[in-house]
Amino acid sequence: MSEVRHVLRPVGWVESPLTDAATAPKQGDEGAPESWLVFVPEVAPAVRDLRPGTDVLVLTWLDRARRDVLTVHPRGDVSRPETGVFATRSPHRPNPIGLHRVRLLAVDGLRVRVADLEALDGTPVLDVKPVLGGQDER
Repeated sequence: MSEVRHVLRPVGWVESPLTDAATAPKQGDEGAPESWLVFVPEVAPAVRDLRPGTDVLVLTWLDRARRDVLTVHPRGDVSRPETGVFATRSPHRPNPIGLHRVRLLAVDGLRVRVADLEALDGTPVLDVKPVLGGQDER
């Protein structure tokens, strides 16, 4: 792979009761507890227009994932054929970027309470984007 380096700077982190990947839900809609996105002060202007009740996409850096995995048995089920990670939602991949659709429950300054986030406690947040298709696409 190329030696070109790109620097990603987290804009915050996840505060969640989930601490163990082995027992965490594989997807947010599979029983993930409510959790918080906590943003660094430098991005406060970017947070100001987030509103409870809306859905957003949260991009995370899956910091505990393996980066040397190129194929997996989907959902860890060895009865399923090995599949290239780009055709799966596996966290283990060359660039372990998590993509999570969550519902905003509350906004309290730099802390945003969300539903349906399966990320582990301490996971770095890279970005937040609105879900397109609503009446107010920006």
